[in-house]
Amino acid sequence: MANNKETATFIVEHIGGQENVDSLVHCATRLRFKLRDTSKVDEKALKDHPGVLTAVESGGQYQVVIGNHVAKVYQEIMDQYNIQAGESSDADEEKSAEEIKQSVRSKNPIAIVFEYISGTFSPLIPALAGSGMIKALLAVLTMAGWLSEESSTYAVLDAASNGLFYFFPVFIGISAAKFLKVNPYVGGVIGAGLLEPTFASLMDASQSLDFMGIPLIISDYTQTVFPMLVAMAFYAPIERFFKKYSPDTIQLFFVPMMGILIMVPLTALIFGPFSQYLSQAIANGLVALLDLSSILTGIVFASVWPFLVVLGVHWGITPIQLDNLARGGDPLNAMAAGATFAQMGIAFGIFLRYRKNKDLSSLSLAGTVSGIVAGVTEPILYGFILRYRRLIPILIVSGAAGGGLMGLFGAEMYSYAFNSVLTIPAYGPIPQYVFSIAVSFVVGTILTFIFGLGKEADASTTTEATNATTSESKEEAEAEQEASDKEELVEGTQIKIQSPLSGELVPLTEVEDEVFSSGAMGKGAAILPTDGKLVAPFDSKITSFFPSKHAIGLTDENGIELLIHIGMDTVQLNGEHFSSSVAEGQEVKQGDTLVNFDVEAIQQAGYSVVSPIIVTNTDSFKQVASEKSRHVEPNDTIITVVK
Repeated sequence: MANNKETATFIVEHIGGQENVDSLVHCATRLRFKLRDTSKVDEKALKDHPGVLTAVESGGQYQVVIGNHVAKVYQEIMDQYNIQAGESSDADEEKSAEEIKQSVRSKNPIAIVFEYISGTFSPLIPALAGSGMIKALLAVLTMAGWLSEESSTYAVLDAASNGLFYFFPVFIGISAAKFLKVNPYVGGVIGAGLLEPTFASLMDASQSLDFMGIPLIISDYTQTVFPMLVAMAFYAPIERFFKKYSPDTIQLFFVPMMGILIMVPLTALIFGPFSQYLSQAIANGLVALLDLSSILTGIVFASVWPFLVVLGVHWGITPIQLDNLARGGDPLNAMAAGATFAQMGIAFGIFLRYRKNKDLSSLSLAGTVSGIVAGVTEPILYGFILRYRRLIPILIVSGAAGGGLMGLFGAEMYSYAFNSVLTIPAYGPIPQYVFSIAVSFVVGTILTFIFGLGKEADASTTTEATNATTSESKEEAEAEQEASDKEELVEGTQIKIQSPLSGELVPLTEVEDEVFSSGAMGKGAAILPTDGKLVAPFDSKITSFFPSKHAIGLTDENGIELLIHIGMDTVQLNGEHFSSSVAEGQEVKQGDTLVNFDVEAIQQAGYSVVSPIIVTNTDSFKQVASEKSRHVEPNDTIITVVK
């Protein structure tokens, strides 16, 4: 085995030399190079070197896997060469930008759009659900006569429920910017600029408006989504361009200044007016369709209504609805109720199917209640339907069923209202209207219950359902599983390694990281955790503990060197969402808490939480055998080492 200094020299020479390296960081087991030209890498020589376990290009980095002593090799490189250490801010931003580019190149446009929308709205789901529930509470209080809409108490609570929706452009700007790995506060400022009172007051101007001689059409941006989604997609490359080509001395103010200066007028001149023109075109099409067939209009309108909401062009239908009301009744809002109650049915179907999954059940129940009581379905639309694309056909089918029936029965809205159970008296004929929305709700519920959200959601629910079984039946099931599925062990002293996490045990070969799945680091297993508590799997000494707290190395009295790596590429989080009070060199007992981490926050940040548990000195033992896939808890055996 080459010493650390020799290994460091060899790696730099075969990575293309010092001049080919932009920056270098390391995690618990790997050197992570950012290279100027990956074609200069002699990958075969690197993999064949005795001091290197493997080498792989991934996520815009060239990773050289060293093992537990990676920090020593890293230090030798930094001591010998003039190589820049990767800064957590710039390096991570550049890496993220490259990852986005690679993702765009590898996916079809539809997948990219849905990933962008889902990634933008996922962090907003709790706020959407909370705001929706406040709206539902207000509806109940006013309907029961316990609160007057004229009271100051109502005004305060109404403001609490409307704040998110009114300032949607600001929140969309922040969240979309975070997803695109650019400055989120500049994104928020761009959204706020479109809501600024002086700018908004231009809508009431009687004279024609222009911006530097270009005709200007002012739109109402409150509650809109589409303009800011498009704006931030344009802003991201603009920010990266100015950061790349502007001097460091002026970047602090120049980059955000140029971004705001370009994007607010661009959105006002193009993205907002485009929404207006699109709204008008859709409205004209609906008028023509109504003249052709009310049933067909109901089917089409209910099918597309949720997507008009996403684009922010649904307000273009409002003038038609108001004109219809002035003439006695509006069929369009009644048809839209088919889509609205279809979303409620989908949420209720999720609740029924995943009622043992605390996250899905609580969010889906909140969405169902806020929809039924207040007609607020944004938490369902953005939290579930756009996130789990298999729900889109269910939404279209169930919405079209109710919308078509509305057209068949001639149902209409007689006073302006949102679609909810409490506003049923605003529609007529009431029996036919109730039947139509019930069909949408029931069809949405049944189809969602049958087809579900997909393998990932089903797997997590199965895991939680397993947790809910009694300890006695769980032990019996595990005993039967162990007796029938355990890998046959060779003769020798057997050492049991217990699970450090609660979660689903999966084969190491299924980990989406070549370094771990190939066995280059050693044999072991992986766990998809259901909570964020990592405990010591045996009495041992902490022999390595990375500063980002995402990986820890343990050695026991039998000489087993165990690496526990929480998630994939989580070193990029720089310790965010991780906490620990233990330190390298500390002795720990089995069951002692080593690390606490936020599973949901890590996933929302875009990282997998699948956690490999590796015996890094596998070659020192006769056999390292992992248990078969099943749910495990701390104190359950996951790996057997034979000496």
